[in-house]
Amino acid sequence: MLARIHRRWPSVLSGFALASLLTTPALAQAPPAAGAASGATRVTSVEGITEYRLQNGMRVLLFPDTSKPTVTINITYLVGSRHEGYGETGMAHLLEHMLFKGTKARPDIWKLLQDRGAKFNGTTWFDRTNYYEELPASAENLTFALELEADRMVNSTIAPDALAKEFSVVRNEFEMGENDPGTVLEEKIFATAYQWHNYGKSTIGSRSDIERVPVENLRGFYRRHYQPDNALLVVAGKFDEPKALEQIVKIFGVLPRPTRTLIPTWTEEPVQDGERHVVLRRAGDLSVVAVAYHGVAGAHPDWLASDALTDVMTNKPAGRLYKALVEKGLASEVFGYLYPTAEPGLMYFGAKVRTGGSPEKLLAALIKAVEGLARQPVTEVELDRWRTKSRR
Repeated sequence: MLARIHRRWPSVLSGFALASLLTTPALAQAPPAAGAASGATRVTSVEGITEYRLQNGMRVLLFPDTSKPTVTINITYLVGSRHEGYGETGMAHLLEHMLFKGTKARPDIWKLLQDRGAKFNGTTWFDRTNYYEELPASAENLTFALELEADRMVNSTIAPDALAKEFSVVRNEFEMGENDPGTVLEEKIFATAYQWHNYGKSTIGSRSDIERVPVENLRGFYRRHYQPDNALLVVAGKFDEPKALEQIVKIFGVLPRPTRTLIPTWTEEPVQDGERHVVLRRAGDLSVVAVAYHGVAGAHPDWLASDALTDVMTNKPAGRLYKALVEKGLASEVFGYLYPTAEPGLMYFGAKVRTGGSPEKLLAALIKAVEGLARQPVTEVELDRWRTKSRR
């Protein structure tokens, strides 16, 4: 498996106005909420989604949709593997697992959710950790989910015996990733592209850190980041918005704003001084090649244009990589992505080699196709295809 990491994305954005790529509605400023939900300030509303801010700093998004038979509660904490310290890789993901182990009031959260017929899970990434449950729509189920999330936000036990049992589960996830050649190559590319920034370390972490992290470190990480001022609650589906807001203020609004100050991460990856190459050798008959380019953060004005370019390259079967590599018999599959990371991320393109094919030849063709954008400008047809998909 071969890869090449470049210093920057080819300069092909000139001539495209950001506004022409995708029209977004203006944000409507709204007055503060009143009445029963006076503990919440209404911030803005866009296309049926209303944002509120509680006095303890917690953000709330409400998206009622009476056509749905369910209600979904999602809480996102603005903490992920980017915030881990030395020897703590994988700690954010491990903590995600531990929050299903219960509180004093709810010692078996997993069973409580199952008994309610909920679809539920949690995920961890570079910049955030989230938990969600989808339940049959009812006022009772909404109250149940809100109380559960408020409880485990600040009262999770994170017991040593539960942590010892969970190590094997997380190790299993680690080993599954190690057995996927595409996943391993991606991790090696990120590690090569980011020599200082924590994006260079996979969210799953290293085996030794996962197995050895002290429970005290895990609890400290939890107490620091799992707080209302670092959380975003989303309620979507069939529910009564005023009553739901009243419940949210009652359940979450009583949680005090912490006195600690969250320190932002400050590491910036220096400008790359030349191309970097990665060669990964594993047993098997699958070959994968990939190229990565340093890009911009998800909130950067150029991210939207970068997203359009990613679709121009990876769309199937109309994308440029598909036509240049798959239709010509050089690759069996092409792929690519652009993550909306909080800090500057990577644009990533790859292809899988047909059995007996040449990875070196495919890598050269992949680079030629991607960097050919500078000589073959994006067309309106390609942009319209991306616009249509983005609006779904």
